[in-house]
Amino acid sequence: MPKRRGATPKAGKAERLEERLSRHNMGYNRSTQFFAPFKLVLTEQYSTYQEARGREKFFKSGAGRKILNGLLH
Repeated sequence: MPKRRGATPKAGKAERLEERLSRHNMGYNRSTQFFAPFKLVLTEQYSTYQEARGREKFFKSGAGRKILNGLLH
């Protein structure tokens, strides 16, 4: 989950986490290039795509965002 000062927490899933974070920080992703640099503050691993997607959707919900904000403050 990338985070930068003054921005809201971001949640996402990736098989190659370090590569994805690096690409975000180098500006390769148009939707995130203006928010770099990102800092990884939480990782979780799941054995199936469905489990990972479910957790990602939770963190993007109101209840999940509350938890993420609590971890960062």
